[in-house]
Amino acid sequence: MKNNIRKNNIRFHVGYAIAAIFAIFVIQYFISAASQIAVIPYSEFQQLLRQSKVASVGISDRTMQGTLKEPLPSGQKQFVTTRVDPEIAGELEKYGVRFTGQIQSTFLRDLLSWVMPTLLFFGLWWYIGKRAAESGGLGGGLMAIGKSKAKIYVESNTGVTFADVAGVDEAKDELREIIDFLKNPADYGRLGGRMPKGVLLVGPPGTGKTLLAKAIAGEARVPFFSISGSEFVEMFVGVGAARVRDLFQQAHQKAPAIIFIDELDALGRARGIGPFAGGHDEKEQTLNQLLVELDGFDSRSGLVILAATNRPEILDPALLRAGRFDRQVLVDRPDKKGRIEILKVHMKKIQLARDVDVEAVAGLTPGFTGADLANLVNEAALLATRRGGEAVAMRDFNNAVERMVAGLEKRNRLLNPKEREIVAYHEMGHALTALSLPGVDPVHKVSIIPRGVGALGYTIQRPIEDRFLMTKEELENKMAVLLGGRAAELIVFDHLSTGAADDLRRVTDIARSMVTRYGMSEKLGSIAYDREPGNFLAGTDRAYPVHEREYAEETAAAVDHEVRAIVDRVFQRAQGILKARRAILDRAAHKLLEKETLEQADIEALVRETPKEALRAV
Repeated sequence: MKNNIRKNNIRFHVGYAIAAIFAIFVIQYFISAASQIAVIPYSEFQQLLRQSKVASVGISDRTMQGTLKEPLPSGQKQFVTTRVDPEIAGELEKYGVRFTGQIQSTFLRDLLSWVMPTLLFFGLWWYIGKRAAESGGLGGGLMAIGKSKAKIYVESNTGVTFADVAGVDEAKDELREIIDFLKNPADYGRLGGRMPKGVLLVGPPGTGKTLLAKAIAGEARVPFFSISGSEFVEMFVGVGAARVRDLFQQAHQKAPAIIFIDELDALGRARGIGPFAGGHDEKEQTLNQLLVELDGFDSRSGLVILAATNRPEILDPALLRAGRFDRQVLVDRPDKKGRIEILKVHMKKIQLARDVDVEAVAGLTPGFTGADLANLVNEAALLATRRGGEAVAMRDFNNAVERMVAGLEKRNRLLNPKEREIVAYHEMGHALTALSLPGVDPVHKVSIIPRGVGALGYTIQRPIEDRFLMTKEELENKMAVLLGGRAAELIVFDHLSTGAADDLRRVTDIARSMVTRYGMSEKLGSIAYDREPGNFLAGTDRAYPVHEREYAEETAAAVDHEVRAIVDRVFQRAQGILKARRAILDRAAHKLLEKETLEQADIEALVRETPKEALRAV
């Protein structure tokens, strides 16, 4: 191998030497040829002509070149001179003036006449090519399309540590081992074990998967390569695979390091599955190259692959097998304790009033992710600034929750008196039904101020604690609360309106799930007729779930009948509750029409004015 390299180098140097010798001969030829021709004035040419010393002459438009019979004192026989107009030459010769012609040089003009258009053409071509490359996501142009576009954060430049990540304690505990490995990779092989090659962070959007990955790099103080899965795939075939190779090559050079691929589902979608499956497209080539790279490095080299996705059910099974993404870490929505910790992290950045209760704010936000809570704190700060407050108060957080849940207030949306009365009875129907049933979340606020796109009023319930299971009775109570508004309209006005459209959709979904998924129908038995929806909590075995019916027409008719029976039974129950409490319904609706918004204290005051026996569940 070395001999071949040496021979190639010798050939390379000999070629350069031959080219240099040839160039020297050419230069010498032109220099010697130029030195043999004498440049003489035109007046001297005329004198030599009169003395019959000119042997031959070649005439052009501007110059005359010829040969003398005898050499000049300088020893040159060839000459060249510039012609002068005969009339001017005669006048000059009359006075004994030595003269010669002057030719205006057009070299620069001739050069620019072909150089400038060429430069303009190539400049325009380069500019158009660069713009096309940037618009196509090729980064630095055609020569850089195969280069990885990963952002590199060296050591602690991510600016994030575990102190900035709250509410996901279980996930942090799982990942502390990765940090120890990156700090001391040699210690982990002493017992024969190895670290997982890849760690997949799974969870809903906004739960902090990307933030957690940056915190790992910040804690381990190693280079952090961050790239999105969509940045691998381009319009040119082979670009994605080339970028995968380049990314791993860069990471190997800086090991120990972390490679973080965000939105892995854009790159690792299952092959050959789905309505448009078939062929061997660019995405599949990129995925194949990623699989090869995951197999091609040793975990003891100090390289760790992190990836994040909120759709693991559509990932290719080859990505998730042992030896590639060995470990999957769930980053779920935080519980109440986690929400408190997250709120404390974000509340450090704002000026808080004394009446702010972090636990109360956390209680208002069930189901909120870390991103939602960060947005909540920011919205509360903006609302406090808008009203000119010196600090962010509890009412700002309440208003921010309402704005995020129900939408922006539409006070300019004017309803006629009849519509306002219908909305008031509708919302109080929800609230009064909730007050009358056991195990239902307490009512926090009732309002008839329009919000969002189509909400003419809203009723907010605040859960006392996080719930992960619900019984059949609790589901029916929830349905009764949803149907309370429609029941109130039918009782008071003896007609129905379009205001219950969303309530009916949610009630139907709950009833159908009770029958087809939870086995809560005595008639159809404990059988699951429908599959779980295809999301990361479902555990479905289909990458592209097809919502097709897997039971007979008779069973489908029975399901529809049972769903309707459940909804009718719950609706009758809601009507019975409100008919028995018609007096308080009227009083509360009129109070709501007067104040437009009733807080929890106002609702509790209305309850205290009602006899206790009237509030028992029906």
